[in-house]
Amino acid sequence: MRRGPKILLWTVSGLVLLVAAAVLFIALFNWNLAKPTLNEKVSEALGRPFAINGDLQVRWTREPELGGWRAWVPWPHFYAHDITLDNADWGKSPRMATLERIDFRLAPLPLLAQTISIPRIHLIGPQAELERMQDGRANWDLELAKNEDENEQPSNWKLDIGTISFDRAQVALRDATLRTDMTVQVEPLGEPIAFSDIMAMGGQEGGAGQGEAAGPDGPPPGQPEPFAFAWKAEGSYQKQKLSGEGKIGGLLALQASDRPFPLQADVRAGSTRIALAGTLTDPLNLGALDLKLRLSGASMSQLYGLTGVTLPDTPPYYTDGRLRASLNEPGGAVYSYEGFTGKVGASDLSGDLRYVAASPRPSLSGKLRSNLLQLADLGPLIGVQSHGGQSKQAPQEETAKAAPGGKVLPREQFRTDRWAAMDADVTLTGKRIVHSEKLPLSNLDAHLVLKEGVLSLEPLRFGMAGGALDANIRLDGSRTPMPGRVQLRARNLKLKELFPGFEPMRTSLGELNGNAALTGTGNSVAALLGTANGELKILMNDGAISRGLTEIAGLNVANYLVTQLFGDDTVQINCAAADLRFRKGVAEPEVFLFDTENALVTIDGPINLRDETLDLDVRPHSKGFRIFSLRSPLYVRGTFADPKAGVQAGPLVARGAGMIALGALLTPVAGVLALVAPSVGEENACAGLVADMKKAPKAR
Repeated sequence: MRRGPKILLWTVSGLVLLVAAAVLFIALFNWNLAKPTLNEKVSEALGRPFAINGDLQVRWTREPELGGWRAWVPWPHFYAHDITLDNADWGKSPRMATLERIDFRLAPLPLLAQTISIPRIHLIGPQAELERMQDGRANWDLELAKNEDENEQPSNWKLDIGTISFDRAQVALRDATLRTDMTVQVEPLGEPIAFSDIMAMGGQEGGAGQGEAAGPDGPPPGQPEPFAFAWKAEGSYQKQKLSGEGKIGGLLALQASDRPFPLQADVRAGSTRIALAGTLTDPLNLGALDLKLRLSGASMSQLYGLTGVTLPDTPPYYTDGRLRASLNEPGGAVYSYEGFTGKVGASDLSGDLRYVAASPRPSLSGKLRSNLLQLADLGPLIGVQSHGGQSKQAPQEETAKAAPGGKVLPREQFRTDRWAAMDADVTLTGKRIVHSEKLPLSNLDAHLVLKEGVLSLEPLRFGMAGGALDANIRLDGSRTPMPGRVQLRARNLKLKELFPGFEPMRTSLGELNGNAALTGTGNSVAALLGTANGELKILMNDGAISRGLTEIAGLNVANYLVTQLFGDDTVQINCAAADLRFRKGVAEPEVFLFDTENALVTIDGPINLRDETLDLDVRPHSKGFRIFSLRSPLYVRGTFADPKAGVQAGPLVARGAGMIALGALLTPVAGVLALVAPSVGEENACAGLVADMKKAPKAR
């Protein structure tokens, strides 16, 4: 035989003998003898005690599913029982992870190319105890051993792992930084559920059918993997009771950056419910989210503990929209809640919101719309408790809680501690406002800006009674006590629309105009008004008043006064004017009057917003020598919640004193002349009042 063939023969024979020897060694060797060495090496690499406590076996089996000649090549299958990884020395549990059994198969031929190929790993009974302390220490941060020889070349061997499967897994998480204590159980679905089936049901449980599984090569690139596992969670998050369930894709899909990883969840935390279904792109690097998202709960403010997003107290709500997120943006993760619809209380709500997790503060921006807006649902924005999400109480109990001590001004505290956690720039447009027939509102435009703890509503604009009510509000929540400023402007409010149920006003061409500019300090509406400085000016022309009007408005004290002044008759008002000056929460009238054909009625005295008390004198002045029924002044005393009215004891009011009063009031009334707006088609009656004042003798 020639030398070349001999060498080839000996080489092939040597390889066959080597493989045979390796096969015999693996098959006959007692692998339990290797456990101490394996345990020691793995413990050293992980920096934590590791042990295979049970049996370690290797069995050779053929793989018929491979087909062809490969089906006749035996593969080694490894089995290890009772595996443990100890916890950190500060952990509460002795073990961080345990495993009843692990088995995997090793492809022999790739070893010739220095590749360790493990097509499948199966885990039985995996359990993990994950803990993180308040100082940030986490037991999953392993101190992996480092190679101290810097000159040593990296290994040429490669590791190729295929699928990882398990029957049921349990993970307990105790995280002091998130104030979380929960247990999560994960188990395989058996037959995978198609992603399209879940999305067709909007992510809701109970209706998804068992869709066809993906092919052997998985779905096409860019298409989500099918759902492979179901999970359930119980425990608490941010000290709120939490429970949830859902589905996720397979573990192999976690490694595919070009294939979205499917997610589905239905979670309840306190009264809040979060239902979602969608995908996570490049899950190992948290690339992007695309989810159908439904939110509901007793109040949007309860989302702060779950998400860190500052939202106002609201009545019960729900929303349904699409959440998209880019999680690796340079300026911080960007979340967009697009095209959502829902309700807040009895109001519908839709729009788009964008949240940027920027530094030093995240920001929220967007545009909201409402076709039908209940004004009561906006109450919490101005410190009025809606009680929409509270436990059911008797009305008197709710009133006592919101305004203790018989007070009527809103005392609900603004949550200024949350304002500094986020910036915001949000607009709200309401097409139709519903309050009651007593307050006809037609639309709303609001622009809310929150920056560095300072909240502003500029503008806050209502369409009202054929006119407009504009407000600019600024509250500086970065300071204690909180400074506040409000500017109001009412123009062309039609009296016939302000009082649609009052028959004598239906033909009136009169209007109401007003201005207000107030500043104060405090953390509620009551506190701000109780320290208010500024002014309020109101001018009304061509109106009417009667006992019936005050009954419509629900004003018992006014009902008494009107009855005493005018009896049951309807009286036309030529002009009514008020100019109130506020100083440290006390309003004093510069002028407060209304002029009728027969009399001029003036009101004087303090209105104390600090303690909510009244001390008003109501004085009628007869014009000329006309007969006037009432001969004594009236008074209004007491509190806002329980005012008392009566007739003052003392001298009678002199007839003809009205002209003297007109002269005395000329100077202060001139301060509201800028509010005079002529009625349609005729001269404004307030102009006649001013003309009378100029002719009247001055009071001495």
